[in-house]
This record gives sequence, C-alpha cells and structure tokens, in this order.
Amino acid sequence: MPMPITFSLLRVVLLAGATAALAACGETAKLPSEAGFGPTPQLPPPNQTAIPTVKIAPAIGWAAGQRPVPAAGMAVTAFADKLDHPRWVYVLPNGDVLVAESNAPPKPDDGKGFRGWIMKKVMKRAGAGTPSANRITLLRDTNGDGVADQRSVFLKDLNSPFGMALVGNDFYVAATDAVLRFPYQPGQTRITAAPQKVVDLPGGPLNHHWTKSLIASRDGSKLYVTVGSNSNVGEHGMDKEVGRAAIWEVDPQAGTHRIFASGLRNPNGMAWEPVTGMLWTAVNERDEIGSDLVPDYITSVRDGGFYGWPYSYYGQHVDARVKPPAPDLVARAIVPDYAVGAHTASLGLAAAGGNNLPARFSEGMFVGLHGSWNRRPLAGYKVIFVPFSKGRPNGAPFDVLTGFLDEDGNARGRPVGVAIDKQGGLLVADDVGNTVWRVSGAK
Repeated sequence: MPMPITFSLLRVVLLAGATAALAACGETAKLPSEAGFGPTPQLPPPNQTAIPTVKIAPAIGWAAGQRPVPAAGMAVTAFADKLDHPRWVYVLPNGDVLVAESNAPPKPDDGKGFRGWIMKKVMKRAGAGTPSANRITLLRDTNGDGVADQRSVFLKDLNSPFGMALVGNDFYVAATDAVLRFPYQPGQTRITAAPQKVVDLPGGPLNHHWTKSLIASRDGSKLYVTVGSNSNVGEHGMDKEVGRAAIWEVDPQAGTHRIFASGLRNPNGMAWEPVTGMLWTAVNERDEIGSDLVPDYITSVRDGGFYGWPYSYYGQHVDARVKPPAPDLVARAIVPDYAVGAHTASLGLAAAGGNNLPARFSEGMFVGLHGSWNRRPLAGYKVIFVPFSKGRPNGAPFDVLTGFLDEDGNARGRPVGVAIDKQGGLLVADDVGNTVWRVSGAK
C-alpha cells in the first residue's frame, strides 16, 4: 500500500527544493526499455509510490553546429530553425510545409493541488512553460535543396493550434477548443479570411490534454479528431471526461460529430495504413504506477472500439485506482496493436508511403517519441520506425533519429510531429530545439 501524502511529507519535499527533490522521488525501472516494445510488451505488477517518479531531462536546446543523429545511410539537415515551439507539421500538395507553433493554453483548473504543482515544475523544466505563439507558419523550399528559404505567417491569433488538414479548397485547423475552416487557394502564403467554426471541441479551464490532432478521410467527407483525457485516470471525476479520451468523427458540412473510438487516454498522431485502409493512432498511456508501466502504443482504430481507459490498460489489466470499477467495459477493452515503450510519449505518427529513405523504411510507421518525465531512467527522445508487412507491424522498431539527449541527460530537443515531404524526406518538428529537421537518404 503506498504511503499517503501527509502534510509533513509535503513539507519535506517543498523544503528540499522543487525539481531537485522531485528528481529523487519514486522508483526505478526493473525492465530494460526494450521490454515495453512490440505486440506483447512485458507488463509487471503496478508499482505505485507515495510521490510519483519524476525524472526530467532539462531543456537546453542545440548549440551552434549541433544536430540530431540519423540512422546509417541517412542524413539530417535543419529544414527551418528559429521557430517558436514547433509542435506539428503538415505538407500541402504543392510541397509547402505548414508548422503549428503552439503550446498549452491557459489552464487555470489544471494547476491546482500537489499534482498540479508537480506538473508545472515538470513542464517548465522540460521546456514547455512558455506562452503559445498561436500561429501556423508556412515554410517553402523554392530550390529543392531541403532547406526552407521562404517563410510567412500563414494563420495567426489561433487558440493553441495543432492538427491541420486540407480537403479541396477547405483548410481545417484543430485548435484546442474547436475545429475551424478557412478558404485556401493553391500557392497561398497567408490566410486573412475569418474562420468558420465547424464544431466545438472539449476545452475549458481544466483541459488537461490540450492537443487536438486532425486527419481527413480519404474521400474528404469526414474529419477525425483526437481528444485527450482531462486527467491521468479519471481522478477529477468522469463528468469531466465527457467526449474525451476519444477519437471523434466529424461531418464538416453538417457540423456534427460522433465518438468513433473511446478509451484512448491521449491519442495524438493519426495515419491511414495503405494496405488495410485502417486508421492508426499514437497514444500516451497512464502514469504513476511505475517506470515500467504503462507502455505507450500505436494501434489500428476500430469503429466503435473501446481501448480501456481509465478502467484498464492493455486489454483487461485492471487499474485498481479507478473507482468505481467498470467490469463490463473492461471485458470489451481492445488490446493495442504495438507498444512503443513505457512513458516514451508517442506523439507523431506518419505512414511510410512516399519516402525516399533506404529500403528498410518502405512499409511501416514513423513515430515521434517526445520523451518521458515519469520514468527512471529516461526513455523516448527519438524518432523510431515500426516496420509493417501486409498492413500489420512486423518486427522490432528501428531508430531513425537520435541524439536529442546529451551525455548528461539534458534535452537538446524533443521530437513531436512527423510527416513525409513532397520530395520524400522525413520532417520532424522539434519543440525544444525550435527546429524542423529533415531526414533524407545519404548522398
């Protein structure tokens, strides 16, 4: 039984000095990070401690001349630097690259109590404590050398924008509280037209997981939007989770929506798998039951599927912290397809199609692992590739881009969104390094 957080214990932590004291709290992983990868990850018993494990990679950025390390046979360049917390990338049909420069909106109800105090310290130390730029910037490579030589403010004054999708001449943005539609013409470098609201999204003063990703169906008739939970495991009450921990299917013409899949604690990137036609997503699982639990994952998403949160994880593994339990829901919880490591913070997801990287990257998914804060030792902080065969994961993942952590455990950068550009390179948004990196085949 974990020791309760008493006034005396809290006083000790406070006197010890914020993040320095937190770094000493919690426990250490018993399993190697590799144990949390693949279709059948190892799931040891929960290890809940009185104070959550907090292991933070302090954000320091890249020194002049530094860059991430690509896998053998590849090269990396800065496609664009000096950005302001770039989180997500989207490639337009003409090759222009859009980057959402975004951070969390004000969340007055999400910083209360001991847990909120911890998270504020974590976010600041991890480089996420800055105000949001609230814009989308257009980057253009006019001579095809893999470096953007033109940039312009494509959209501004948005509310923590994240996901983007173009359908015909309609450009959609998933801000933290709504899906918006703007008119777009090919080659346009700036949109000044007022937005049209398509549908409201769960936001509000709590808004624990604020990022809302977006993808269009192949025929453009539907939009799919990720909406993360308002908590770790429902501790604020399930009334605060209405419409959350889910992927929405939106009819952009009617302005209506339905829950396409639920029980997904914090889904982010989405991609269409080309062989099966299935929608896939990258999901952040729950925290505070040990460094080895629970693996984040990528998974195909079934219409009407329930994936366990908050009542269970990885199928029918019950989370005893959640009261009251829901055995009927646990009984139908779907086991995710592929684990990508405990607390690695899987965010970006891009299907391999159209890339010009070495042959081993021809079929599968690229995954941006933003990096852990609730695991000792650190995990993630890299981009990986999960190989597929016949539309399903097949084998161990490959490292694509590493070197985001220095030898002292500081974060030079943290990868988030990933996308394949028109020339076949892999773009990686680095929100701590304020750079969009481009990975290409070595010449």
